[in-house]
Amino acid sequence: LRYFGITDEGCAALTSALRSNPSHLRQLDLTGNEIGKSVNLLSDILQDPHCKLEILR
Repeated sequence: LRYFGITDEGCAALTSALRSNPSHLRQLDLTGNEIGKSVNLLSDILQDPHCKLEILR
């Protein structure tokens, strides 16, 4: 999702989706998006034992 125009609101929605429906997603690249503090929500999900995400950019 590089340079996809994702904002804080979109990042929060993405985090919610990942939390409610764990996937086999291993990498997520959000380079070039307008994500502010909501990136902390994504980093928190990495602590979830059901999360398969290994690389977050």
